[in-house]
Amino acid sequence: MTKLQQVAQLGQQIWLDSLSRSLIQSGELANKLKDGVMGVTSNPAIFQQAFQNDALYTEELAALKQQDLDAKSRYETLAIADVSHACLVCLPVYQSNNGQAGMVSLEVSPELAHDATGNVPEGKRLKHDINQ
Repeated sequence: MTKLQQVAQLGQQIWLDSLSRSLIQSGELANKLKDGVMGVTSNPAIFQQAFQNDALYTEELAALKQQDLDAKSRYETLAIADVSHACLVCLPVYQSNNGQAGMVSLEVSPELAHDATGNVPEGKRLKHDINQ
């Protein structure tokens, strides 16, 4: 039993504070889940690191820059795709824990930090887009 699995037996969850295309496609995320990681967090700073350091984004980023999209739309195109794929990888953990683990987080825009009225519909829109 791994240390992470021991932590889980104590009722705690350790989440991975990192997400990238390489992490998903290499199988590393699946391995971390097998070792006892219970979820994944993401945010604009995490994705900025991934976009800069993960070669798997290079072609798609170049293609997105050729389209008439603003920076937020380019970011969301990449982030939503990765969160969707991470959700699929995490699904067995989610199912085996009755929805109490195995989740992947995605933050709404920091511009909405003090806007409860705008935050809720934005979160619902992102959830909808991830579930497509």
